Amino acid sequence: MKKQEMEQLFISKFGESSETLRVFNAPGRVNLIGEHIDYNGGYVLPAALEFGTTLAVRKRSDRKVTFASMNLPFQTEIALEELGKQKTGEWIDYPIGVIVELQKLGAPLTSGYDLLFHGEIPNGAGLSSSASIEVVTAFALLSMEGKATDKVEIARLSQRAENQYVGVNSGIMDQFAVSNGAQDHAILLMCDTLEYKLVPFRTGAYKIVIGNTNKRRGLVDSKYNERREQCDAALHILQQREQGLEYLAHLKPEQLAQWKGDFQDEVLLKRATHVVEENARVLKSVEALRAGDLQAFGELMNASHDSLRDLYEVSCLELDVMVEEARKIDGTLGARMTGAGFGGCTVSLVHENDVEAFVSQVGQAYKERTGLEGEFYVCGVGEGVHEMKGEK
Repeated sequence: MKKQEMEQLFISKFGESSETLRVFNAPGRVNLIGEHIDYNGGYVLPAALEFGTTLAVRKRSDRKVTFASMNLPFQTEIALEELGKQKTGEWIDYPIGVIVELQKLGAPLTSGYDLLFHGEIPNGAGLSSSASIEVVTAFALLSMEGKATDKVEIARLSQRAENQYVGVNSGIMDQFAVSNGAQDHAILLMCDTLEYKLVPFRTGAYKIVIGNTNKRRGLVDSKYNERREQCDAALHILQQREQGLEYLAHLKPEQLAQWKGDFQDEVLLKRATHVVEENARVLKSVEALRAGDLQAFGELMNASHDSLRDLYEVSCLELDVMVEEARKIDGTLGARMTGAGFGGCTVSLVHENDVEAFVSQVGQAYKERTGLEGEFYVCGVGEGVHEMKGEK
């Protein structure tokens, strides 16, 4: 959404005012590689996308906050004193959760505001629409209040809003990538410590193509908890052999190979093998990107998907079909599922000359094989949360 267009939509909804109207944007995110690693103490490699959530904000003369969206019909007006007292079950719980966290940090709102959101991220696609809403709300309101905008702290408070107020037990990766993303860069993030480095992600003639399977992810919560329990059980076995081991991802592949025979349960070994090897793949991916070797990066993406399918077992027919068809296109360097699994999205690296054929052929084959209509988003790597100042 362009800044000028967003301003016009805001004024048509809320009218003119002498108060300054400001516009902010936060991207969606995609995890390029490093799946189911965050809670195992390893590295992930997410990137901010070129599309996300735009928020127009203007101060009011009273102490009420209006929440409205260009995408969803629900809107409401709430007095500052009533914010956070009762969850609504609507999308506004995400920005309200952020305001509650700001209050806890000693940064309560000092006046009312009109907030108008416009989202370009498909809900339920696994591209972090909720994190985008949270982060843009925090950044915008801190800016409006004249407070410091520490992007690492914004990621932390946005995660707390989702965990504690909304009640979704998400990790930190989504909010962190949305806050701290940089154009043409991925983020090498150690989820345990939040240490991070920006890694050049200059794809040249290659584009990121995100494929939305439109498969409802009904198993995610139960299977996610099951995988965490299995990883904890595998870690417990390995802690008897490796003194001081805190997380599965801290093991090197050669160390795990040494103890393979000690596993009575083959499933636990498969889970541990995915985690240890996936963490190593992330670090190899960073080496490949720094060397400008996109071919090697694509091969690591492929290996990641195969491991998630065979060892971690969080893929599904729809994801596997979309990945299989993506790999048939000549210009595809790599394709994998991204996110928690059991539905959601794939991410592929595709030559710009083959993108049109990719969307057409993969889409047609996917529909024929699954009966579902896939959706595709072609994009590059964008900027983290920011104020739209000189943009038209």
